[in-house]
Amino acid sequence: MSVLVLLGFLVVVAGLTGAALLGPTLARMRRRQNITRQPFPAAWREFVRRNVPLVRELPATQQLRLKKHIQVLLQEVPFIGCAGLEVTDEIRVTIAAQAAFLLLGRGGSFGNLREVLVYPGHFVVPRSEAAAGGVVRDGRDVLAGQSWQRGQVILAWTAVQDGAADPHDGANVVMHEFAHQLDQVTGAANGAPYVGRGVLQQDWATVMNREFKALVASLARDEPSLIDPYATANPAEFFAVTTELFFERPAALAAERPALYEQLKCCYRLDPAAW
Repeated sequence: MSVLVLLGFLVVVAGLTGAALLGPTLARMRRRQNITRQPFPAAWREFVRRNVPLVRELPATQQLRLKKHIQVLLQEVPFIGCAGLEVTDEIRVTIAAQAAFLLLGRGGSFGNLREVLVYPGHFVVPRSEAAAGGVVRDGRDVLAGQSWQRGQVILAWTAVQDGAADPHDGANVVMHEFAHQLDQVTGAANGAPYVGRGVLQQDWATVMNREFKALVASLARDEPSLIDPYATANPAEFFAVTTELFFERPAALAAERPALYEQLKCCYRLDPAAW
């Protein structure tokens, strides 16, 4: 085979491979465009207005963008009731509206998300931990939410309602767990969601690591902080907890931790304090 023929063959193969990879992406884009061209149902608007008051503070263009993300989420992701809960449109829309805040600037979707499981109230999960002498102790945790790397978000409906009802308390279980989903797109949650290539990701790692250590040190000195102490559990929880504050108490977070706030602005490509 001549060099020219071989090169031509490789070009054809590369083109076919690129088309095969690009095909699903284009099909997904077209499907989502068709979804967002549909009118936003009046009943859904009422659920958002009544249950997620933070939406009213968004600029009009952002409200429209949020509704489109809600439509796509509800079309692509199944919501499954657990422990006898019947999942209604109100439950689905209320959850999706809060999750969609995280996509307003980033666009796209939650990557690996396959389903949302909803319990009526707090749910119990088993826990095992190693004790001294190699003994493993079994216990139970009572949770309001959980995010799994393999694409499940689990939520307690009562906690969802409570988190949305007060838009400025800095506590929102939906935003917290969906932040974990962003973090888990490329593997286990480690507090390093994708924020950009090269220097952007390096800056994120440097600043967030410094801010995490600073919070641990300040709490050890019994200094007050806007950030819940649970954020010091690990970098993944630090990212999820500060995400809640970023959307619900942005001005306060920017005042207390300006470098941290700037990194979250970079991550979410938004400035909620300007709303």
